Amino acid sequence: MPKRIVVFTGNLAYSVRKNIVEIDRAIAGLDWLIVVHAPSRRPMQLLRNQWRNLRRNGWRWIPYQIGDLLERIRSAPDLPASNACGGEYDATALKTRKNVQVLRAADIHADQTLDAVKRFGPDLGLSLAAPILRASLFRIPPLGTLNLHKGRVPEYRGMPPAFWEMWNDEESVGCTVHWVDDKLDTGDIAAQVTLAREPHATVRGLQLRLDEVGVNLMRNVVMGVFDGDAPRTPQRSGGKTYRKPTLSDVAALERKLRNRAGPDPASLKSVLKDAYGRAAFAAWRGGLNHLLAPRITVLLYHRVSDGVRDNLTVGIEQFDRHMSLLRRHCELLSIEEVLACQRIPRTRKPLVCVTFDDGYLDNYEHAAPILLKHRIPAAFFVSTGIIGTSERFPHDVWRGNPPIPVMQWSHLREMRNSGFTIGSHSVSHIDCAGAPKEEVWSELVQSREDLRRELGVDEVVFGYPYGGRQHMTPQRLELVKKADYRGCLSAHGGTNIGTVDPFDVRRRGIHWKFSDRALMVECLGLP
Repeated sequence: MPKRIVVFTGNLAYSVRKNIVEIDRAIAGLDWLIVVHAPSRRPMQLLRNQWRNLRRNGWRWIPYQIGDLLERIRSAPDLPASNACGGEYDATALKTRKNVQVLRAADIHADQTLDAVKRFGPDLGLSLAAPILRASLFRIPPLGTLNLHKGRVPEYRGMPPAFWEMWNDEESVGCTVHWVDDKLDTGDIAAQVTLAREPHATVRGLQLRLDEVGVNLMRNVVMGVFDGDAPRTPQRSGGKTYRKPTLSDVAALERKLRNRAGPDPASLKSVLKDAYGRAAFAAWRGGLNHLLAPRITVLLYHRVSDGVRDNLTVGIEQFDRHMSLLRRHCELLSIEEVLACQRIPRTRKPLVCVTFDDGYLDNYEHAAPILLKHRIPAAFFVSTGIIGTSERFPHDVWRGNPPIPVMQWSHLREMRNSGFTIGSHSVSHIDCAGAPKEEVWSELVQSREDLRRELGVDEVVFGYPYGGRQHMTPQRLELVKKADYRGCLSAHGGTNIGTVDPFDVRRRGIHWKFSDRALMVECLGLP
């Protein structure tokens, strides 16, 4: 007999859609009713809301609203559901699932909405980014209604996620699934987890982490409920309920975090770089792309983390911004499309491909979810002898870095199933030019076979470790070809112009010092 779930939401945003899809994927035989609270706003009501916000936030409300409007205008258009990774989470793909009904309600508590929910006959309710629910609605499902709250209760009820924890200098943030009751975020706890606040964490970076943790937490709780395990742990007494911060509060926290980070390293050089970036992108849009030879830029990342800031790492919020910019301003290619591009076409937008090297765990935890969110294909080149072990990359040992977790084969299988390419970065992160020929040959063969055995990869691409010109020789490149690799990627900079040599694909490294504008200049493939 099908199990029925009703979802109450005020915003069918990406994290809500992903929550639904992941639960639907984990539990067979579900039927869904998604009730979207979408009240109509009369002009006078909109004006009153604007006036209240202006009084509460002061002058900051005007530029904030202008920026929000521009962001909506500039947002990347929806892609066809079949295009790139993450298509299953697209709004259109969700609504076209045969087991999903979507009801848009001007009033989520109106009699006709209540009647529609009762006719559906849900077993369980989920509150995902929903308005405050009344008992007449959340008590309809006989099993009750669960709420996903991206905060630790009872200490941090209300909203928004991570902000007030950062304001209060907490060392961690929480995520809670609790049963809905008559008050705000006071129901019995079904599950709760805590995330450590990393040294360079931002509010947005923590929110992105909480989005992913929340998906997994709610999925596991729902699976438990239908298996007959519906935990209910009463909340401790006390606690506090927070409300949305004013724009003045937001500005104050931003200043506090900037001061903690230390002096701004801005210099005349960085100012000139920014000016060059503005001029370069303006020239591209003005017709420079028609004067230059067609080109493809392949970007190289290593880690996405707020734990450190070094030349192998970008921040979580920063990476999210990077991918948003790429989706909006560039034409994204998979590495397979790059290798197959014998003659690079001339396009209005820059052609860009995203790649990662090594195989750190944060690639799975932070990078992959953001790539899926923005529907961006990517390739991950991993050292197969380090995957699933406690071994360390040689460059981490040399730098004196503490042990950094790496991915397991199960993570790579999940990423491959999501549409990402997994390629070889040798077995032990070997220096192909400096190591003996027999050792290089052995690692090329073993890494290729590891990927074929563990992941079912047929055509394997090689990104050689260290990536400098001095780390690959013509003789070693012949070994790469002889070992039946599909292509070979370097990491010493440069752009692929006119045509693509599959065994000399140039990549440009990106790290935390790349501003948004600097990233976009890299995408243009200019010197």
